[in-house]
Amino acid sequence: MNKRTRTLIATVTLTGAIAFTGCSNSANEEPASSASQSDNAHAGHGGMDHPMDGGPVPEGMTAATDPEYPVDTEVTLTADHMEGMNGASATVVGAYNTYTYAIDYTPTEGGDPVTDHKWVVQEELEDAGNERLADGTDVKVAADHMEGMNGAIATIAFSTDETVYVVDYEADGMEMTNHKWVVESEMQPDS
Repeated sequence: MNKRTRTLIATVTLTGAIAFTGCSNSANEEPASSASQSDNAHAGHGGMDHPMDGGPVPEGMTAATDPEYPVDTEVTLTADHMEGMNGASATVVGAYNTYTYAIDYTPTEGGDPVTDHKWVVQEELEDAGNERLADGTDVKVAADHMEGMNGAIATIAFSTDETVYVVDYEADGMEMTNHKWVVESEMQPDS
């Protein structure tokens, strides 16, 4: 089975599972992801749902001219933003020069605050300008990586100017396409 077919099957399966889960009418039922919520909170994603396809990059992104890992390079991820990500094989689908931020925010729909969410880029922050923003700066997020992120007021925890990448990878039987973002230090050559 080729990669495109596996991606299609995974997407259809996940869509069906989400639709089925959304049909539940019991107010006392706990979300299926709640068990992993505390496990993922340290990784900056707070156990929230992350889309299987990250979609296109924001307008105005500048492609890296000589990235360490060019498009179509096979790499191994060393990041742990998502469950199963650390050690996963990935394919680079984009490399960009920008400032990349870890942020703290409270989702717009309520819920527990998210700390050290990795990552959002300069182009995903409203009125961010072109200069690197200082740690502690409050910003309005224009990214929708996770539910409740778009429109949230966030505080910059820290930042980097490393090349930032969009990758496709598989973890725990699920295929993620256009995952945003992984910085260069969170990748290594595929062995």
